[in-house]
Amino acid sequence: MKTSRLIRFTSIFVLLGTLLAAGAVMAQEEKPFAENKFVLQISDMDPAKQTLVLNVAGNIIKHYGQDQADVEIVAFGPGLRLLFEGNANSGRIKGLTTTGVRFAACQNTIKNMSAKLGHPVALNENATPVIGGVVRIKELTDQGYLLIKP
Repeated sequence: MKTSRLIRFTSIFVLLGTLLAAGAVMAQEEKPFAENKFVLQISDMDPAKQTLVLNVAGNIIKHYGQDQADVEIVAFGPGLRLLFEGNANSGRIKGLTTTGVRFAACQNTIKNMSAKLGHPVALNENATPVIGGVVRIKELTDQGYLLIKP
């Protein structure tokens, strides 16, 4: 009798976890009706390239409009520094989030950089950790997003 209760409890727990995970993915799709979908890759720590990726995101929103463009910037490798707390572009990042641009931070890179730095990496409050930057890019391109590497 106790075993069947444990199995039911475990099944309910797994189902609840699955529903919560699905809800998190759905919450990330803030513009499901946007006709123009872009994923921008930043994997370079060069400040000029970081500025460029933000400029491209802003230009996409200006051209297509907030309701017709869905933009996510995915940072991994040295490009994760764009999403560090206190990065010189923090104000621009915050401004872009008000237009619906999303920022994804690679957890693999976070883990590796934290180990190299000897302390946890502090991310911009607008960054959302994702399992892997390249994995996130593949997920989005599979959903019809156009990959741009400025």
